[in-house]
Amino acid sequence: MRTVANILQHKPPAFNVIQADAKVIEALHLMNSVNLSYLIVMQGDVFAGIFSERDYSRNVILKGLHSDTCAVKEVMSVSLPIVGMQDTVEHCMEMLNSYKTRYLIVFNDTQFKGVVTINDVLREALQNKEMVFDELLIKDATEMQDKIF
Repeated sequence: MRTVANILQHKPPAFNVIQADAKVIEALHLMNSVNLSYLIVMQGDVFAGIFSERDYSRNVILKGLHSDTCAVKEVMSVSLPIVGMQDTVEHCMEMLNSYKTRYLIVFNDTQFKGVVTINDVLREALQNKEMVFDELLIKDATEMQDKIF
């Protein structure tokens, strides 16, 4: 079974990182330049949260804050589900669905390892669809056979 470690292995090193004290306008410029919808927020060398387009719209615009005076740490998301390197892609799907989120934070013990996005999980499922769907068909066929006999 594919794991979080497999997903992170195929992702480039994080280049979408910003410090928590940076202004929101800096974060927006960075998101635009790297063409991603989120940034990893660090407080020094320690993971602090995620700043996303959703955070901007809900926590800056709708609250009447200003991008050039507001710090990222004031509006970032900090309560995100955490997964480990050994967790399966299926577990990630369940977490994304149950928490209604787009991002999962990956830790190996206490060390931050990266972010798994809903797009990463979808990409993994599509690349391995034969394996995923074949397993489901076998399970369904087995259950059906058990009911018949």
